Amino acid sequence: MQGDQVRRLARDCGFELAGIARALPLAEDAARYLDWVQQGMAGAMGYLTDYRANIRSDPRLLLPSARSIISVGKLYNGPEPRSTELSDPESAWISRYAWGDDYHQVVRAGLEKLVEKLGAAHEWKICVDTAPLLERSYAREAGLGWIGKNTCLINQEMGSWFFLGEILTSLEIEADSPPPDRCGTCTRCIDACPTQAIPREGYQVDARRCIPYFTIELHGSVPEEMRAGIGRHIFGCDICQDVCPWNRQAPVAREPAFEPRHFAPALEDLGRLSEDEFREVFRASPVQRAKYAGFLRNVAIAMGNSGQAKFREPLEELAQFPNEMVAEHARWALQQLGGDS
Repeated sequence: MQGDQVRRLARDCGFELAGIARALPLAEDAARYLDWVQQGMAGAMGYLTDYRANIRSDPRLLLPSARSIISVGKLYNGPEPRSTELSDPESAWISRYAWGDDYHQVVRAGLEKLVEKLGAAHEWKICVDTAPLLERSYAREAGLGWIGKNTCLINQEMGSWFFLGEILTSLEIEADSPPPDRCGTCTRCIDACPTQAIPREGYQVDARRCIPYFTIELHGSVPEEMRAGIGRHIFGCDICQDVCPWNRQAPVAREPAFEPRHFAPALEDLGRLSEDEFREVFRASPVQRAKYAGFLRNVAIAMGNSGQAKFREPLEELAQFPNEMVAEHARWALQQLGGDS
């Protein structure tokens, strides 16, 4: 099968980017990943550091018959302002990728269509973010873009607002070539990060300092010294992509499922959500991943960072919340506002 045919079929299935990589180990990338793990930069994300860390060394450990990897990118950028363009201290910021439906289901559905369109008999496995696969590395090898200093995959024409997905297949398909690294001497993502999560050297992110780690992955208390840097982010963070020059002319997604339902919501409203309301408001949304208590913890931090005296009352209510983690963060936030703790 020819790569051009696969790319055409992928576009028919709703993917703006598609390419082919060989299903072979990428020794240098695997070594860098394991070094990152050994440095402890994964923090408490055990799914990145357990036995699955070594599975990432060879895609054939996921599908022994794999000979090719079809890598796709699905655009999720919208016309709304960037996080760096909004200054309303009473609004929360939810990462752009989580404004609409959960991308896992959307991308998987497109890949399932693509498998059907391939037609030929073959063994295959679909991966969408959760499989132990170095997906950005294989996307680079498939020609979709280069891996930037903020570790996002960047496409020269379309920027970095993409969800990635893969089909491991036993089909032999002509492979593409990786593009050159075009980050050059630019350090805008590094300079803009409020928690200094992106080291000056190494093209890596220290999760232990990263806002998405604190607001999504970490299930306990956020280190007190890191709370101010989180600002009003309650789920994820877009800053390093918002300031990236390659995203200046990023196209807008045409996928209805990614249309925003949760753009810059009011912090006061979020802080008063019951657990049932939280589940209903964020039904089918990635925000569910934070869990209710983690979500309220994040809202409390954002309120504390807002400088708005109007948040004292909802914070006093959260300071009485049965979950001590939520209550402690609310007490901290009251201190930031000059209130009682």
